[in-house]
Amino acid sequence: MSLRRGMIFALGCVLLVSAAQLGLRWSMSRLPLPGQWLIEPIDPDALAVVLVAIFTYALSMACWLAALRDLPLGRAYSLLSISYALVYLLAAAVPMFHEGFSLSKSLGVVLVILGVITINSRPAHGPGLRSAP
Repeated sequence: MSLRRGMIFALGCVLLVSAAQLGLRWSMSRLPLPGQWLIEPIDPDALAVVLVAIFTYALSMACWLAALRDLPLGRAYSLLSISYALVYLLAAAVPMFHEGFSLSKSLGVVLVILGVITINSRPAHGPGLRSAP
C-alpha cells in the first residue's frame, strides 16, 4: 500500500468530479429541459460539455478505484468532501455560474475542511491484504 499514491489518486478524483459538476452546471443552464429537446434548438457547445463532463466522471471513478486500493476507506471518503467545498468556492467565485457567497455556506465549507484535516491528520494504518481463511 502506498499512502502517497492513494492520496494523489483521491485528490485527482476530487479535481475531476469537481470539474464535471461545474461543467454540468454550465451546460445545463444553456440546454432546454429534456422533454423539450425535440422542440427547442440544442446548443452544440453545451451538449459537448455534457459529454466531456460524463467522461470526466468516468475518469474520476477510475481515480477513486485506484485510491481505494491504497487508502483506508475512512480517509479516502473524507477526501471526497473537498469536492463539495471546491465546487461551492469555484461556483461562487466565477461570475458565469451566478452563485453567491453566503456566511452560512462559507462556514459550512470551513467545517468540512476542518473535518477532512481532522480525519487525515493522524497517521493512516490501513489493513494489509488479508488472506482468505
